Amino acid sequence: MFDGLTGRLGKIIDKLKGRGALTEADVKASMREIRIALLEADVALPVVKDFIANVQEKAIGHDVLHSISAGQMVVKIVHDALAEFLGQEVVDIELKAVPPVAILMVGLQGSGKTSMTAKLGNYLHTKQKKKVLMASLDIYRPAAREQLQTLGQQCHIDTLSILADEKPMTITARALERARLEGYDVLILDTAGRLHIDQALMDEVVAVRNLAKPTEVILVADAMTGQDAVTIAKEFDEKVGITAIALSRIDGDARGGAALSMRAVTGKPLKLLGTGERPHELELFHPDRIATRILGMGDVVTLVERAMESVDQEEAEKLALQMQKGVFDFNAMESQLLQMNKMGGMSSLMGMIPGLNKFQGKIEQAGLNDHFIQHQIAIIRSMTKKERKDARLINGSRKRRIALGSGTSVQDVNKLLKQHRDMSDMMKRMQKLGKKGFLRQGLQGMMPNR
Repeated sequence: MFDGLTGRLGKIIDKLKGRGALTEADVKASMREIRIALLEADVALPVVKDFIANVQEKAIGHDVLHSISAGQMVVKIVHDALAEFLGQEVVDIELKAVPPVAILMVGLQGSGKTSMTAKLGNYLHTKQKKKVLMASLDIYRPAAREQLQTLGQQCHIDTLSILADEKPMTITARALERARLEGYDVLILDTAGRLHIDQALMDEVVAVRNLAKPTEVILVADAMTGQDAVTIAKEFDEKVGITAIALSRIDGDARGGAALSMRAVTGKPLKLLGTGERPHELELFHPDRIATRILGMGDVVTLVERAMESVDQEEAEKLALQMQKGVFDFNAMESQLLQMNKMGGMSSLMGMIPGLNKFQGKIEQAGLNDHFIQHQIAIIRSMTKKERKDARLINGSRKRRIALGSGTSVQDVNKLLKQHRDMSDMMKRMQKLGKKGFLRQGLQGMMPNR
C-alpha cells in the first residue's frame, strides 16, 4: 500500500543519513520534499501541515543542528513523529465486558466488511482462544449472508442460521439471544453497507448499536478509497460513534495516505490491517513498525513473527536435516517456496527486509514476484517423483514435457534447474565446512571460488 510513499520518503531519508552537519535551510528543504510526498500519497492537507510543523520544530533545534550526526537525528525525529501520527502504541480489540461481547462492523458497500468480519473472527478464535459467533445483518446485498456463512465454514467459526424475511433488528436480537444461551465469548455483527452514506443506513446502524451495546464499533475502510476515506470516517464517527478503524486491501495498489489520515481526523485508533484475501491475513496495527516500513527501513519484527506463525516446524526440521547431509532435491525446494507463500509471498516479504525496498522495482522488472513463485511450484509439480529426486534425469525431451504440463516455457524450466543447482552447491559447501567451519568462514566460505 505504501510503495509510492516509501519510495519518495526513502530517497529523502537516504540523503539525510548521508549528511553530517545540517543547516536550518537543509532541514526546511527536506521538510518541503516530505510535505510534497505526503500530499501526493493522499494524506489530508491539515494533517500534513501539523506533521511538518511538529517535525520541523524539533529538527531545527540547537542540539540537532550542531550534532555531528544531525542527519541521523532528523531521521529519528521523522520516524518518531510518523509513529505518533499513526497512533504511537498498539491497541488490541476491546473485550473487557460481560460475555457475550458484541462487536459491530460498519462501512460502505464494497469496503471489504464481510471479509474483515471473518478475519477478525478467525483472529479472536485462533489468537485469543475465544468462542466466536458471527451474524450478517445485510439483507440487501444478494448472497451477503451466505458469503459470511461460507467464510465461517472455512475458518471453523459458527455463524447465525439464515431465516427468510428477517429484518436487521430481529437478526440482532436472535444473535444476541443465541450468543448468551450457548456461551459465546464474542458476537460479531456484520452490518449492511451502502454505495453512498445515507440517513437510512445511519439510522439502521444506530438502532442496531443501541440494541447490541457493542464494546467496539469498527469502521472498515478500503485502503484504496482515496480522499473520500476521510469524509467517510468523519460521517460514521459523528453519526454512529466509531471506536476503531480497520483497513482492508492494504496489499493493493493504493497510495495509503488518505486511509492513514482517518486516524488523525477522527482521533480513533487504527487497529487492524487486512494484508491479503485469506482468513489468516490480518495484522494488528503497529504504528512504530508501519512507520519504519513507510520510511523504507523494513520490519524485521513482523517478519520474524510471521515466520514463527507460518513455518511448519516439522518441515523446517526435515529441511535442516537434509541441508546438514548436503541433500537438496526439488521436494525440499517446493517446501521452501510453499513456506514463502504462507508468509505472504515475495512482494510482502521484500517490504519487511531492511534496504531491500530500494531494489523492489528492479526485482519485479526481472520477474521475481509472487507469480514467479507460483510458476516455479507448477514446474516442480509437473515433474515425476524420480525427477524430483534426481535433477540429472531431466533431459531435453523431459524439459519440454515439464514446460507443457506447467504452462511455462523450456527457458523457465532451465532457470529453475539453474537455481536448484546453485542452491544444491551451496548446501554441499555448507556440509564440507561443517558447523565450526561455517562459523569461522561465514558466508564467504559458502561462495564459489572465482
